[in-house]
Amino acid sequence: MLENRPDNMERINTPELAKAYIADQIEKIKAQVGDKKVLLALSGGVDSSVVAALLIKAIGKQLVCVHVNHGLLRKGEPEQVIKVFRDEMDANLIYVDAVDRFLDKLAGVTDPEQKRKIIGGEFIEVFAEEARKLDGIEFLAQGTIWPDILESEAGIKAHHNAGGLPDDMDFELVEPVRMLFKDEVRVVGKELGLPDNMVYRQPFPGPGLGVRCPGAITRDRLEAVRESDAILREEFAKNGLEGKVWQYFTVVPDFKSTGVKNGKRTFDWPCIIRAINTTDVMEVTVEHLSDELIDHLVNRIISEVPGINRVLFDYTPKPPATVEYE
Repeated sequence: MLENRPDNMERINTPELAKAYIADQIEKIKAQVGDKKVLLALSGGVDSSVVAALLIKAIGKQLVCVHVNHGLLRKGEPEQVIKVFRDEMDANLIYVDAVDRFLDKLAGVTDPEQKRKIIGGEFIEVFAEEARKLDGIEFLAQGTIWPDILESEAGIKAHHNAGGLPDDMDFELVEPVRMLFKDEVRVVGKELGLPDNMVYRQPFPGPGLGVRCPGAITRDRLEAVRESDAILREEFAKNGLEGKVWQYFTVVPDFKSTGVKNGKRTFDWPCIIRAINTTDVMEVTVEHLSDELIDHLVNRIISEVPGINRVLFDYTPKPPATVEYE
C-alpha cells in the first residue's frame, strides 16, 4: 500500500535530509520489488530522472528505463539522457528513436488538442510496444509527486495513474517521490549526483516543442524552434539568468513576413521570445531583459537559425496570456 505524506513530515531542504530520505526509499523499494524487474519511462525531466537515479541505486539492472525520442525534445536532451544514465550510471536503458513515427502522425494537424492527443497516445503506444518485448516486468515506476496527488484529490486534474497503459499491462506501481514537493525532488536529485542542468531544469510541457510550433508541425520550423531555444538557453546561462528566471523559451509561429538579407528579399518566420516568472503558475509576470541582451539575441538568432528573419519579445503577463501558446 502506498503511503501518504505525513502532516508533520519535515521539508527536505538539506543534503542530510535528502540522504535520509534516499536511504529510507532504497529499503522500501527493495522490500516492494524483491528480485523482480521495474519499467520506467525516462523522459529526462526532473521527476523521472530522480526516480531513475533512486531506483538504479536501489536495484541496479533490475530497472529497465525506456527513453522515447519523439523528435519534440530540446537540443541535446536525448544525448544527455544516454550520457548520464547509460554511460555514467550504467543503467539498463532502451533508447527508442521514434522521431519519424511521431512527426509523420503529426503532419498537417493544426488543432492544438488533437496534436496533444496524438503525441500522448503515440507515446503510450511506443512505450507499450517496448514493454511487451520484455520478460518478467511486474512493476511500473512513475515520477508522481505530491502536488499531483493533491490536484487529483481536489478534482483539478486526473492523476496520470500508469499513464493510461493498455489493460493487458497490469503493473504494480513504484512511486518513490510521490510524497515530495518539486523543490524537495530537486534536493534529492542533487544528492543522488544528477547534473545541475537536469536537476534544475525549467518546466517543460509533456508535448515538448510541439506546443511551441503552433499550427501544423513541419520539420524545418521545428528545427528553427529547437535551434533558437538552444541559443536562448545558452545566452541566459552566460548572463547569469539560468535558475533565476522561472521559464524562458522560443516559439516559431506558422506565418511568414518579408525581410532583407544580403541585399535580397526574404520571406521567413518570426521567432518569439518568452521569459517569465511565477510562484503558482496561476499568475505570471514577464522578465524584462536588458536592451544589450535583446540586441545580442536578435543578432544570433537571425544569423544562426535558418528560416528566421524577425525576433519578437512577448511582454504579455498571465492573465490574459497563458504560459504556452497552445
